[in-house]
Amino acid sequence: MTAPARDRALDLLKWLAMLSMVMDHLRYVGWHANWLYVPGRLAFPWFCLAIAVNVVRTGRRDIGSAIKWKYLTWLAVFSVIAELPYRIYMAGEVTTLNVLPTLALGLLVAQGGLSRSWPARGLGIAALAMGVLFGPHLMFGMYGVLLPLAFVLVLRTSLWLAIVPGIVCLLSNEWPKIIDGMLWGDPISIGALVACLLAPLLGLAILHWRPAFDVWPMRRWAYLIYPVHFLLLFGLRQLIE
Repeated sequence: MTAPARDRALDLLKWLAMLSMVMDHLRYVGWHANWLYVPGRLAFPWFCLAIAVNVVRTGRRDIGSAIKWKYLTWLAVFSVIAELPYRIYMAGEVTTLNVLPTLALGLLVAQGGLSRSWPARGLGIAALAMGVLFGPHLMFGMYGVLLPLAFVLVLRTSLWLAIVPGIVCLLSNEWPKIIDGMLWGDPISIGALVACLLAPLLGLAILHWRPAFDVWPMRRWAYLIYPVHFLLLFGLRQLIE
């Protein structure tokens, strides 16, 4: 048995999602760069799309789709590890947990929606209930928990449904402020609205592209990027203040 070949397009999507995330968080270093909010709207939906791709691929190999315990465990472990660096860097801005608990619940919901395994379905229902009950404490809230499942719907049916995760992505962000700002003609709000709606299509386009260049595989060590980048940006902010 040989290991499956790496999907360079998927690795590229993950790297671009990481870049978008870092750009978003650069807004809190102290520079006047609120415009980074716009490309920052791409990070979360692209991470959710990567989760959906992995869930769908597992479902194709095994219709029972056993629960991806290793994937879930890594998300849970780094949810705990990342919380302190997240709170250190985002002090004064923190209103929710870091993003990894949302992704972990989203993984369970997406897998439960696809699987014929009753344990997986049960966990998916429980994760969705937690997303509803604890939505105010989760980054991107209840709709963020639903976004991987919305991507699974697109991947399993038709690309024409990509507007569905686009709408869910908008709802998972601060959509009342975005809509209000758009009505006032605020360019950042308009850009954020467009980014949320187009992020699924852009992500799917990247996945269907076959890069002619090598892409550094993003393996489990990449989980470290999330807590470490908070500490590095905190250090940068201390230097420039």
